[in-house]
Amino acid sequence: MSHFPQLIISFAKFILGKALPVDGLPEIKDSSLVVCFGEMLIDFVPTISGLSLADAPAFKKAPGGAPANVAVGIARLGGSSAFIGKVGEDEFGYMLANILKENNVNSEGMRFDPGARTALAFVTLRSDGEREFMFYRNPSADMLLQENELDFDLITKATIFHYGSISLITEPCKSAHIAAAKAAKDAGVVLSYDPNLRLPLWPSAESAREGIMSIWDTADIIKVSEDEISFLTQGEDPYDDAVVRKLFHPNLKLLLVTEGPHGCRYYTQEFSGRVKGLMVEAVDTTGAGDAFVAGTLSQLASDLSLLQDEDRLRDALRFSNVCGALTVTERGAIPALPTREAVLDAILKTVA
Repeated sequence: MSHFPQLIISFAKFILGKALPVDGLPEIKDSSLVVCFGEMLIDFVPTISGLSLADAPAFKKAPGGAPANVAVGIARLGGSSAFIGKVGEDEFGYMLANILKENNVNSEGMRFDPGARTALAFVTLRSDGEREFMFYRNPSADMLLQENELDFDLITKATIFHYGSISLITEPCKSAHIAAAKAAKDAGVVLSYDPNLRLPLWPSAESAREGIMSIWDTADIIKVSEDEISFLTQGEDPYDDAVVRKLFHPNLKLLLVTEGPHGCRYYTQEFSGRVKGLMVEAVDTTGAGDAFVAGTLSQLASDLSLLQDEDRLRDALRFSNVCGALTVTERGAIPALPTREAVLDAILKTVA
């Protein structure tokens, strides 16, 4: 707790616009580009929580898709981000492209498919704000991105290249994903991976496990949830450090385990620990993990040395936890992603 007064001072400096590179919250430079690869889609969220899809009286459309959420989350926090993926050449596809532009996300790598629709997902909100999904993708445009449509200039100038596993499920998107990640790796870009398990989209649980693990060892940074650890280890205890360490590969720089409202755990070659979350009233948990990733990557893109400094990494993760917490207080993912000011304000309130 000894460095909390320093935190208050540094956060106050941020709010006053005199950002100083202290306490793991460095200035965000324009060159610190994070390129996010994968799906962007429309989530249809019930207007009333706690009902099944069949019983929901109405749905509100909200832009979504984990990699796109992360890209917008980074931009909203003042960072530099780009999105690479494919949507339909349809009303929803153009709407999504406009949302990226409105949020200052570079969309040069976005492609429009004339023959396939933008993906849709109907999301059930249980009374506790947790979700269940029903997807419309047969096939949707995001699955049809081809290697020859990739913007390799954009990929190779990134500081961090971030992706999930949904883009690995079907061809041709799978080959495009692997080619994009290889180009990034060869250019010395840091690879960030959030598997973002969506079992209904995979042919089977076994194919999901295999697909997710097939690119595991190439990532520099991996973020997983407790549920994903249980799934990947076939039912082992996600709270057991020995179980988590089994997922740590020799070249991994940072493994993050999110625990919802309880915060996160972090593991590097040298150290590990837990950072407490911010308790809030959950309305809709959609996008919370993406907001956490955005908070983390926006800071790492500016200063990768955070990975070697546990105190500063802990401060950065405290910031990321608050990003996730604020996102669950509103419906939808992108509409709920917080600004930097909102996050710093929330942190100041917790230490005041």
